[in-house]
Amino acid sequence: MFAALLPILGPIIGRLIDLIPDPNARAKAQAEAQAQLLAVLAKADNEQAETNKAEAASASVFVAGWRPAIGWVCAISLFYQYIGRALITALFDAMRWPAPVLLGLDDNLWQLMLGMLGMGGLRTFEKLKGVTK
Repeated sequence: MFAALLPILGPIIGRLIDLIPDPNARAKAQAEAQAQLLAVLAKADNEQAETNKAEAASASVFVAGWRPAIGWVCAISLFYQYIGRALITALFDAMRWPAPVLLGLDDNLWQLMLGMLGMGGLRTFEKLKGVTK
């Protein structure tokens, strides 16, 4: 939950820290803010990992199977978007049939896939700061 607020809170905290006139106090406040931010992100990451373990251990397909299902939907959708549409169009052209209008997918699929693969900005931020191995 806190991670969703980072784009909003980050600039506000930065501007508040910039208002501190003493350079030493400003540097100390900035270091403390970063340390607290990293602690909150690490805690959220650990809580999510525990939730993932509990979900994966569940015998119910509705609990343990949702991530693989979304992963397969992403894989099939990406295949359709970049390979399937071209193959269908080529097949219709080869048969000299009028090609159907095939709808394309928008960029939301990429956001979902990158989020599922852990390639979001927060994970990169944690790795750059040395919070994770």
